[in-house]
Amino acid sequence: MSTRNRILLIVGGVYVGSLILAVAIFGFTRRDNEEFQPQNEFRLDAWVDLPGSFDITKAVLYLVIAAVLTVATMLYIANRMQARPNRVQTAVELLYVTMRDNITRGNMDDAMARKWFPFIGTLFLFIWFSNLIGYLPLPTNTEHKVEVFGTGFEIPSFAIYAATANISIPLVLALVVFIAYNAEGIRVKGVGGYLKSLVPEGVTGAGVAPLFVLEFVSNLMRLLSLSVRLFANILAGHLIILFMSGGLAVLLGLEVLGVFTLPFGILLFAFELGLVATLQAFIFATLSAIYLGGAVAEHH
Repeated sequence: MSTRNRILLIVGGVYVGSLILAVAIFGFTRRDNEEFQPQNEFRLDAWVDLPGSFDITKAVLYLVIAAVLTVATMLYIANRMQARPNRVQTAVELLYVTMRDNITRGNMDDAMARKWFPFIGTLFLFIWFSNLIGYLPLPTNTEHKVEVFGTGFEIPSFAIYAATANISIPLVLALVVFIAYNAEGIRVKGVGGYLKSLVPEGVTGAGVAPLFVLEFVSNLMRLLSLSVRLFANILAGHLIILFMSGGLAVLLGLEVLGVFTLPFGILLFAFELGLVATLQAFIFATLSAIYLGGAVAEHH
C-alpha cells in the first residue's frame, strides 16, 4: 500500500472513529439553542458612535487593515528591490507582471494602460487583502467575550469577517469604477460621441432607440455585476464555513453533527482562502480594466 493510501486510510479511520465516539457521548438528542446565534457574526455593532452613518464598526477596522497592508507592502518591497531578487521579491514581481500585463495591458492600449495601471493595481491589491484578512480569526465578536486567564479582563471572542461581505463596500468600489470609465469615455469622445458609442456600429433606423436604451441600462447594471459578484461570493463562502465548522450543529442543536461537518468546514476554508479570495479580486480588477478599455474603444 502506498504512503498516500495509508495516510488516507488513517485519516478516514480517525474520522469514522470520532463520529462513533461523538454519537456514544452526545447521542442524537436535540437541544434547543436560545443563546448563540451564528448569524450574528455578520452583525455590525457600533464600537464608536458618531453622527449619522459614520459609526466605527469592525467593518471599518478591516478596511483600515486592508488599506494599510496595501500601502505598506508595496512601499516595503519597492524600497528593498535587489538586482538578484529573493523569493519575496520574485513573488511580488510575478504579481506585478500579472496586474500590469494580464489585467491592465490585456484590456487597453499601452498609453492608457500606463495611465490607469496604478488605479487597477491598487484596486486589485485592496480587494485581495480585504478578502484574505477576512479568513483570519480576529477578536471582533463583541457579543461574546472571553475572560483572560481568570483575571476578570475580557476580550471579544475570535471570529472571521470580511469587509467585502458587506454589500456597501463592493458597491462603493463599483461606483468608483463606474464613474471612472464613464468619465474617461466622455473625456475622450465627448458627451455626444460617448452616448453614440453605446449603440453598436452598423445599427440604423428604428433599431437605434431600443438598442440605445438596452445598452444604457446594461451600462448601469455593471454596478450590480461588479458589486454583487464580489459580495455574494465572499458572503456565501463565510456562511458555508460558519455552518460547516459548527454553526449548523448549534442551530439544529445536534452536537454530533458538528463532528461530521467540521472536516468539510476545514476543506472549504482552505479552498476559499487559497482560490476564491484571489479569484474574486482578479475578476473585479479585470472587469474594471475591460470597462475602462471599452469606454474609449472606437467600435463595439
